[in-house]
Amino acid sequence: MTLRGKETVIGFVGTGVMGKSMASHFLKAGYPVVVYTRTRAKAEELLAAGAVWKEHVSEVAQASDVIITMVGYPSDVEEVYLGAEGIVANAKPGAYLIDMTTSKPSLAKTIYEAAKERGLHALDAPVSGGDIGAREARLTIMVGGDQEAFDAVEPLLKVMGTNVVLQGGPGAGQHTKMCNQIAIATNMIGVCEAIAYAKKAGLDPTRVLDSIAAGAAGSWSLSNLAPRMIAGNFAPGFYIKHFIKDMGIALEAAKEMGLLTPGLELSKSLYDELAANGLEDNGTQALIKWFEK
Repeated sequence: MTLRGKETVIGFVGTGVMGKSMASHFLKAGYPVVVYTRTRAKAEELLAAGAVWKEHVSEVAQASDVIITMVGYPSDVEEVYLGAEGIVANAKPGAYLIDMTTSKPSLAKTIYEAAKERGLHALDAPVSGGDIGAREARLTIMVGGDQEAFDAVEPLLKVMGTNVVLQGGPGAGQHTKMCNQIAIATNMIGVCEAIAYAKKAGLDPTRVLDSIAAGAAGSWSLSNLAPRMIAGNFAPGFYIKHFIKDMGIALEAAKEMGLLTPGLELSKSLYDELAANGLEDNGTQALIKWFEK
């Protein structure tokens, strides 16, 4: 299949916190967009902007040249792609399938092989940048798959992100996202400890951020999530429950490779405790609550 510029039909499955913003950029860029998500209310803004609703994943697959998915868990990815009514069984010959969910590298490889058998092009392309990056089309997109397929869809990926890199073959995108999540996991502990320390020392934590965020301690989490922590804003840019899922995937993959990740294990244990106390639908910045309890 040769993609037809702005006539390329984009199918989008999953229009939650991230997916809604990501899909909206295609509408703004003038592409026809069809959507499906389990809770139709989450797609209403897109429908009002011109997206077309489909009643099932299979209908999105049948109508689209490129199908992009942004769902919750590996089990959702497996159902959406490999189920009898899923994307692989129903996509047009030659279609491009792009899973942007953070999922298992092994599952990405399975989807790639199943797609290849049907003449489809599958890429795993998880993202980083949170709700802000999705809203502002500044996502980092980590891609695994064939060079030819990547070259075909790279202009589409750049509709959503500014840092788009092919990391290697099938599963490489997901492995790269695990590196990203491992780095964030321990960084979040440091951010929270710094804020807790500042408060205990009688400092104004916002003023402290003005100094340290611009120096060697600077990070995306320090600049974007620490202010939310200080303000008591725990609305999800990225859900705790989804971060726990990601850390679990990373721990499993690390164990398979014989790699010790003590920082990751500690971070997951703290988030698990928050989830056990009913905070799984808070944003990841709610980790500060553990330090202030």
